[in-house]
Amino acid sequence: MDRQHSDSSILDGFKSWKIALPIVIGLGATMWLFAREYEPGTFSMVRFSFFTILWLILSYGMMAIRDIGYMMRIRILSDGDLTWKRAFRIIMLWEFASAVTPSAVGGTSVAVFFVNREGISAGRSTGIVMVTSFLDELFFALIFPLAILLIGYAGIFETSAGIAHNFVYLAWGGYCVKVAYILVLSYGFFINPQGLKKLLVLIFKLPLLRRWSEKIDRIGTDMISTSEHFRAWSASKWLKAFCATCISWIARYWVVNTLIIAFLGIHYLNIEQHFIVFGKQLAMWIMMLVSPTPGGSGFAEWVFQEFLKDFLPMAGIGVALALCWRLVSYYPYLIIGTILLPKWIRNILHKKQ
Repeated sequence: MDRQHSDSSILDGFKSWKIALPIVIGLGATMWLFAREYEPGTFSMVRFSFFTILWLILSYGMMAIRDIGYMMRIRILSDGDLTWKRAFRIIMLWEFASAVTPSAVGGTSVAVFFVNREGISAGRSTGIVMVTSFLDELFFALIFPLAILLIGYAGIFETSAGIAHNFVYLAWGGYCVKVAYILVLSYGFFINPQGLKKLLVLIFKLPLLRRWSEKIDRIGTDMISTSEHFRAWSASKWLKAFCATCISWIARYWVVNTLIIAFLGIHYLNIEQHFIVFGKQLAMWIMMLVSPTPGGSGFAEWVFQEFLKDFLPMAGIGVALALCWRLVSYYPYLIIGTILLPKWIRNILHKKQ
């Protein structure tokens, strides 16, 4: 497959209907949930004031911190070859791709394309994206058991009806997938990249998987070169990249807390309850791994209001808060990507000419 055909097939994934689909699903789910949960006086406890505006600005500020952390990380992984401007474009387009693809798929495969077209070689681009994914999953693998230890199993999974066993199964199922992914990448990066490549190539010779064998062979080759490069890194450089990862995810989780304060007041929840809400969000993001919808649309709104409704005065407020949460942490990337992508594509075509 030549490069031009590859570009075309990648960009076909961002057709208008694929951008509109998660919006329709998300807003449709929100309207259905609100109609189901609405009660008279639902918004009687909601406060709208200058204080509300300040905390709403802070919630967007949390997302900005999150993106800056991602930009810092990708610059570290590229050894400074990516400028801040290029890093910004990559992160925004990467988030856009994640927003229009199922949560289980994410925007990782397309991210290699974005990094490559910003001046990084194909092999290095694959390596950077693979290490980025590795660091994200490592954060979840470490912080989830720590949250359960500090907050308590019941604190994260208990609802008014008792322990929500369906949520428990989803969370631990998603966690096991993440840990398995980390173990495979760790083996490939740090122990035996050649052996992992041989195993993957052998597996993808099976009839049902043969169509992806060529791609897997390239990924295995890229993993070998990635291993050689990143194994030479110092511990301090790995620590910087992981700290940037932690900053990004922690800032993203505090968005919900700032929204609760914005609409219900700073004293509505105590410090312990804020950390429980934080822990619940961690479980929610792991559960969203199983969502088949683009960006987790519909599923995210449902899980949000079901998982956090005990911390809110009325269920209807939970639905409204879920919409606000998505307006801050999800829909902006659809808007930014829709604006940024056409100009970015024109620049690619201009460079080719």
